[in-house]
Amino acid sequence: QMTLRESGGGLAQAGDSLRLSCVVSGRPINNYAFGWFRRAPGKEREFVAGINRNGGETGYAEAVKGRFTISRDDDENTVNLQMNTLVPEDTAIYYCAADYLSPIVRRLVDPYSHWGQGTQVTVSS
Repeated sequence: QMTLRESGGGLAQAGDSLRLSCVVSGRPINNYAFGWFRRAPGKEREFVAGINRNGGETGYAEAVKGRFTISRDDDENTVNLQMNTLVPEDTAIYYCAADYLSPIVRRLVDPYSHWGQGTQVTVSS
């Protein structure tokens, strides 16, 4: 059974940085593309960033482009999200998700078959 566990969330001030990690257990991650999604209070879950199977393609939501960077380490079975220059609008629960065999980054929730429990990020002004 494949499980995803996010960590690295917490409290931050505007302008700070946080690094989220998603550690995958149960299966090697080389057959999966990954996405980070977030759900802010009162809003739908939305795509934040994604990386394809071989790491050659990444994609970002416009709201985070230039501030967030997604990366993967297949040897460590880990996917990371470096978040810089945080703003209060980044406050949300952040989820890691796996998309089996996808060669591309997909931005919709449905294709992702495995999800973590989420980690809270709160940014104050």
